[in-house]
Amino acid sequence: MSRHRSRPPSRRGRAPQSSGKLRIIGGQFRRRLLSVADSPGLRPTPDRVRETLFSWLAFELAGARVLDLYAGTGALGLEALSRGAGMATFVESATPVARAIEGNLATLGVSGEVIEKDVMAFLAGPATPFGVVFLDPPFRQQRVAPTCRALEDADWLSDPAWVYVEQEAEAPVEVPDNWALHREVAAGDTHGRLYRRQASPPGDACRAIGHGVR
Repeated sequence: MSRHRSRPPSRRGRAPQSSGKLRIIGGQFRRRLLSVADSPGLRPTPDRVRETLFSWLAFELAGARVLDLYAGTGALGLEALSRGAGMATFVESATPVARAIEGNLATLGVSGEVIEKDVMAFLAGPATPFGVVFLDPPFRQQRVAPTCRALEDADWLSDPAWVYVEQEAEAPVEVPDNWALHREVAAGDTHGRLYRRQASPPGDACRAIGHGVR
């Protein structure tokens, strides 16, 4: 995760972490410090939020195919690989940020692919289903709903699949009707929701989800 937000200097209202470093918090590479690109507003997801998310996914990652959209530092995809995911694809449009993720994959010696491309352009291409998807677009740019629709309509998701959506707390989120809310977490002005996706007939409408924390 960790994407560029529409307002500097810190996306999602988070307190900055160690400058230029990302810490893996669990799994095979626990406590490893990795370099991140020097890019304005780029911050890893806070440790507490990652710990919560990956406790939810503890039994879902072994051998999983993971897709990290709007990858930023790649914190979520790298954490998933540390915890047993079979492979991860990172989609990031900024060249120096994408190169930093590639460097960290090489440092850890893990299987991963970095695609330097706009997320919607990537999702318009040939689809391969993923079992776990992390979706953390820039705040206040209304990218969540179209990205969710593209994931569902273009067959990017396995049946079943897990999709984690992170966005500003005040915004409603629209997801396809066959995505069931599993858990949610709030941290500052950030709201994270984990969905369980089941297959449904084509053409299902998206639905608006209200607020509330479980």
